[in-house]
Amino acid sequence: MEEAAEARDSAGLVEHFAEDFAGPGGMDRERFRRYLALIWLRNREVGVTLGPLDVELVGADRARVRFTAAARGGGRWLPERAEVYQVNTGWRLEDDDWKLISADWE
Repeated sequence: MEEAAEARDSAGLVEHFAEDFAGPGGMDRERFRRYLALIWLRNREVGVTLGPLDVELVGADRARVRFTAAARGGGRWLPERAEVYQVNTGWRLEDDDWKLISADWE
């Protein structure tokens, strides 16, 4: 997912999402992909630094992962904007691959 994000490949990133992914405000996989495309169009340079991951296994095939994400965007040399988010995600094991089933950030 990180490689796809750094390559600005929203389709490659979203392929790691479960078919029934749910984000804020009813966001589905396609809306999330368009959301990323809009962010990348508005910012020549986009960067994200993740804080430590707090992973909680829920049974054999589910997990919750919480972390902070510092996002910055703007010009080539200096960011025009930066924000820190608290991110909560849900994951499900599907055919030996973890898929993102939910995400929320504030």
